[in-house]
Amino acid sequence: MNISFDKIFDNLITAVLVINTRFEVQYANQATLGFLKTGRKQLYQYALNDFILFSSLDKSRFLNALSSHENFSENEVELCLIDESVLLFDIAVTYLTQDKEELLLIEAKHIDQQRRISKENQQATQQNAAKQLVRGLAHEIKNPLGGIRGAAQLLAMELDTPEQTEYTQMIIKQSDRLRALVDRLLGPNSLPHFSLQNIHMPIEAVLQLVKADNKYNINIVRDYDPSIPDVNIDANMIQQTLLNVIKNAMQALEESDTKLPVIRIKTRVARQQVVLGKKHPLCAVIHIFDNGPGIPKSLRDTLFYPMVTTKKTGSGLGLSIAQTLIQHHQGKIELETRRGQTEFSIFLPITKVGDKL
Repeated sequence: MNISFDKIFDNLITAVLVINTRFEVQYANQATLGFLKTGRKQLYQYALNDFILFSSLDKSRFLNALSSHENFSENEVELCLIDESVLLFDIAVTYLTQDKEELLLIEAKHIDQQRRISKENQQATQQNAAKQLVRGLAHEIKNPLGGIRGAAQLLAMELDTPEQTEYTQMIIKQSDRLRALVDRLLGPNSLPHFSLQNIHMPIEAVLQLVKADNKYNINIVRDYDPSIPDVNIDANMIQQTLLNVIKNAMQALEESDTKLPVIRIKTRVARQQVVLGKKHPLCAVIHIFDNGPGIPKSLRDTLFYPMVTTKKTGSGLGLSIAQTLIQHHQGKIELETRRGQTEFSIFLPITKVGDKL
């Protein structure tokens, strides 16, 4: 029986890739070409670095496999492609030789969608539980605060000297500060007012605001897709979300003393996206990149929790509030981070007028 192995490999959903000791591509099946968004002529004999900007799997693992002639596997490997999309794979690497040439056979199983949905559901459950706990505590704190403030006001009316009233004013001032913090912990309490709008209008409004506060001379770059349809949004809520995320990025760049700091705002359309358990044919996506130090691994899963922050000063409420505002739109915020780049992606379903979000 005459079997074409190329045809068999091209029908696999697993990406199959063969590289030599110089990391040049010797073979790729159709699944690999689909992920890399290129053709064989553009891929063969070119190094992987020409198509992959970043990998969470260290290059030394491949070099060790070549020198020791040993195979290895790794789960949940992140690959950032030249179009800045980040994909997640389970990878198996096999050492082999052909015509006395040393090669590595790489099998990569794409696990993004199911893993992302599972992780998204798990994080949503944990974040909702954390928010409910914080809100319960906030309500318990709010009532005694009112009593403390009222007692301080009554006491101030009975005192005669400025020295004594200074202490009651301090109690009132700190009570007001704590009440403001509690109100922020309770989150936005107004309902959204939706209308069809160009997604770039709230973005531009926020960029005008941060322009006046750009003390660190951060280069803000726009990369807009003008063909995105109008989106049914509450513009004020979207502005507040963007302001929280962009200000966080600006502060991270300033505190890390990043050389040539850049924040880039990119808008695109994403198709067939699963958001909060529901599949949407079309979403507008706002990507916010910065070239700062990245977010520590220990904080990545809890970054949207109330009171969690990477900044030296701050309440840790900005991203929690941003997520709540986007959830009002039945959208989501995703995070991708590594040293030298952090990306927040805001997904907003594109719906028709009158559709319920």
